[in-house]
Amino acid sequence: MNKLYGKSGLLVDAFQKTVDGRQTGLYTLTNENGCELAVTNYGAKIVSLMVPDRDGTLVDVVLGHNTIDEYLTSEEAYFGAICGRTANRIAKGRFTLEGKEYQLAVNNGPNSLHGGIKGFNAVVWEVKKMTDQSIELFYLSPDGEEGFPGNLAVTLTYTLTDDNALDIHYKATTDKTTILNLTNHSYFNLSGQGDPSISDHWLVINAESYLPTDNTAIPYGEPAPVKGTPFDFTVPHTIGERIDDDFEQLHFGKGYDHTFILDKKSMDEYVYAGYCLSPKTGVKMEIYTTEPGMQVYTGNWMTGNFAGKHGKRYPARSAVCFETQHFPDSINKPEYPSVILRPDETFASRTTYRFLNEDSK
Repeated sequence: MNKLYGKSGLLVDAFQKTVDGRQTGLYTLTNENGCELAVTNYGAKIVSLMVPDRDGTLVDVVLGHNTIDEYLTSEEAYFGAICGRTANRIAKGRFTLEGKEYQLAVNNGPNSLHGGIKGFNAVVWEVKKMTDQSIELFYLSPDGEEGFPGNLAVTLTYTLTDDNALDIHYKATTDKTTILNLTNHSYFNLSGQGDPSISDHWLVINAESYLPTDNTAIPYGEPAPVKGTPFDFTVPHTIGERIDDDFEQLHFGKGYDHTFILDKKSMDEYVYAGYCLSPKTGVKMEIYTTEPGMQVYTGNWMTGNFAGKHGKRYPARSAVCFETQHFPDSINKPEYPSVILRPDETFASRTTYRFLNEDSK
């Protein structure tokens, strides 16, 4: 008999498989309040995240799949995943590092996206340590993998804290100069996975500027002020309020799919990035990060063609992603914060998603 997985109703056996010679599984974290996080080591993916609504009922606020086989064949390859070596896009998949030119796989229009054909979202990570409330995952990306230089050692830690926060710590080292931009790509719906729209979610972003892009989602370079545009979330607006405005940047991506430049005093400062709130459940998610930017993607290209967890379908704009990261195409834009990692350096980054409800102060 298949064993049910905690409060999410998933089946443990459905996540046990040998992929690329490595064993996959499903791992549970629980805090003192009964919140629950489910993670699979395939792609270091967050499979479910159960948090309380305004009535204390647990709600699963991330989209995902019921089985490892569904993840292996999903048209949404990044559900809950860690993206790397370089999250987001590199123009034409090309860059020059220490005088050498590199050509990566082109897998998103004319550009390279989220690490290439088989990025960190599609490899099996090693489970190094686990407690009731944290899991440490490790991946060694060999020199030349997906065209990137250097043996890159990445340690990722998910922690479910007792103040109902998902805390994500990244650490990485390399033996050869390389480029690195890591993020988590969870698809959130704070009304509960399977709810058809995030258009009613209230959103605040601590950013006075964003990066306009060309029609292939590569930033021009210069930031633009959000003031007076549909990108101004310095005060609360619903996501759907202006998403269909006649505004070129929204036309390019069929909605929001842009990097917001977070207001920070220093590069490594851990700052409040903003919040998102569902009026249906009262679930409020606050976001904190050390990263300089946050890509906000409103699930514009989702199709609803397949059933996700528990038979729920995911149509366009039924989720929103908050990908804390460095800027797209940074390696080709020296004015951007650097994504270069050298052998004598350690990359370290932290992002936190903290869950409250609208009655919390």
